[in-house]
Amino acid sequence: MPHIYVILFIFTAIAALATHFIPAGLYDRVTLANGRSAIDPDSYRQVAASPVGLEDFMMAVPRGLADASVVVFFTFIIGGMFMVIRRTGIIDVAVDKLTRRFATRSILILPVLMVTFAVVATLIGTQELALVYVPVILPLMIALRFDSITAAGVALLATTAGFTSGVLNPINTGLGQTIAELPLYSGAGLRSLLFIALLAAAILYITRYAIRVRNNPELSLMVGDSKEIEKRAVYQHDLSSAAMRFNQRQILAGLTALGFFAVMVWGVLTRGWFMMEMAGLFVLMGISVGIISGLSTAKICDAFNEGFRDVLVGAMIVGLARAVAVMLEQGQIMDTLVNGLGGLVGSFPDTLSAVGMFITQLGFNFVIPSGSGQALVTMPIMAPLSDIIGVTRQNAVLAYQLGDGLSNILYPTSGYFMATLALAGVGWDRWIRFFLPLFGIWVGIAIAFLVFAQVTNWIG
Repeated sequence: MPHIYVILFIFTAIAALATHFIPAGLYDRVTLANGRSAIDPDSYRQVAASPVGLEDFMMAVPRGLADASVVVFFTFIIGGMFMVIRRTGIIDVAVDKLTRRFATRSILILPVLMVTFAVVATLIGTQELALVYVPVILPLMIALRFDSITAAGVALLATTAGFTSGVLNPINTGLGQTIAELPLYSGAGLRSLLFIALLAAAILYITRYAIRVRNNPELSLMVGDSKEIEKRAVYQHDLSSAAMRFNQRQILAGLTALGFFAVMVWGVLTRGWFMMEMAGLFVLMGISVGIISGLSTAKICDAFNEGFRDVLVGAMIVGLARAVAVMLEQGQIMDTLVNGLGGLVGSFPDTLSAVGMFITQLGFNFVIPSGSGQALVTMPIMAPLSDIIGVTRQNAVLAYQLGDGLSNILYPTSGYFMATLALAGVGWDRWIRFFLPLFGIWVGIAIAFLVFAQVTNWIG
């Protein structure tokens, strides 16, 4: 498998070449009631070709980094903040205590964490919180004799199952239904069943893998990774030794950290905070926890720097992934692709029309891996198209949710996903070997729900 930089550079080059062969086209943009900009589905027109030249291609990566700057710097700040917390010793003591408590029933912690993460994602739609979960649970997963893929899987699979089903998710369900002119959060019953099906499949899948790794570490997909060996040396504990204890300053610092996390949850739920606000909060959190625990300002700064270095590759990958979409937008062929995909859906047999929408959204998510971004670009076309081809608008929204959500942790163009893998220390090639079988299962579940909704003429 080539390095992920090489893979993304090749995708960027293909996107740039495509601007020389695919006709340029544009939709007009209209402003929705919530202030967001969406396309006018009846306004597509071809425009003068503007193929990407050598100079534009040269600027693809810098522009990608600039466009994805919020995710890039959020990744850096999370890495730095958690390194400060590691330097305080809080994580080591907490992992030692949890390892001793769950030593004989370690597998139970997987469903508990996954149900929690999935419920949060399906209610508030923050799939990106996987970036926060992974550094917290990674030491514990290693100490319980699992591996880094288990840690990444617990966070990514749970948040994806919750986000995709979107029982009360304002990001995909709420926005999609608003554009499709449906009652807000209607159809919650079927989406709740979808939530259970996707999450149950994920829990069973990762539990089977984790048990296999715990019983025989040589079966881990991380075998041969030098950083995995280092993590095992740092985090695995000898339970026959004396139990570690928090000192008073660590207790106060730990309570402060929990207080910051509570503020983060409050901000996300009530103030609409996202990466920018959370990044600012995490800077204050790292400084406050470090000082309270007794670290000098020099040691806090050194810890931030070490954390930045650890996630450098992941942050760069985010910018490289964004460069693909930059080329398509620069050559003005993004809207042409949207228009063509809309026509492709109409060619499917009636019973499989919703499945066609799902496949279309699944493919389009490669270039727009943002749930809200994809809704604003594709749903204004898919909603009226569904009326023509005999798919209920409720099912059209479900097809969009499934196509967007399930592939968010598959494509290397998904910035937050690649950053999460970097925080876990898991290569994209190793993740793909782990995830592809479950992805096939999830696609089967998605198709079954879409066909059922189509046959029963589901309107919510």
